[in-house]
Amino acid sequence: MGWTSFDVVKKVRQITGESKVGHAGTLDPFAEGVLVIGIGRQSTRQLGEISNSIKSYRASLRLGEMTDTLDNTGKIIREMSIPQLVEIEVAGVLAGFLGPQMQVPPMFSAKKVDGRRLYKLARNQITVDREPVAITIENIELIDLGISSIEFSVTCSKGTYVRQLGSDIATALGTVGHLTRLKRVDAGRFTLDDCINFEEIEEQWMSSII
Repeated sequence: MGWTSFDVVKKVRQITGESKVGHAGTLDPFAEGVLVIGIGRQSTRQLGEISNSIKSYRASLRLGEMTDTLDNTGKIIREMSIPQLVEIEVAGVLAGFLGPQMQVPPMFSAKKVDGRRLYKLARNQITVDREPVAITIENIELIDLGISSIEFSVTCSKGTYVRQLGSDIATALGTVGHLTRLKRVDAGRFTLDDCINFEEIEEQWMSSII
């Protein structure tokens, strides 16, 4: 957590000395989990296919408070009371998000509108109209229910903003909310079990060139 996807790419470039390094699907700085990295021309050519694949996440949603970033890195801009939550009803609300749908990208995102990154506009308190994007929620399930929070898992298509999904879920529950944690548990065929740290990358890279 705390690293941008580009921070990871830059670090891998430093470790390997390779200029051709890329990633398959941006992770928000507050998020953690699977980030697929390609090193070298042959590997980076495969990133597009992986980026277009479905991905799965585990998210924690705090209810009653909305932040400008829709996660815990932003400032609270709205508060609402939280209705009494019943597990079967919350599960039903989540199920209502299944399938193809249109989602409006959040202002704090790397998406471009008229050549400008939305997050750069948002930092200057500028809000612009965003065209809805077609996404698909393949699966969504309630993991845990608290008095003022829910934890859920979601498997979704490329282009899905889970922060926005969390906010939309809170609205459907009759309140507001923001994500406090987000973990990508798989991206295409890659899972958390496949993940390695920077030290392991360095060890594997050095052994491959000796």
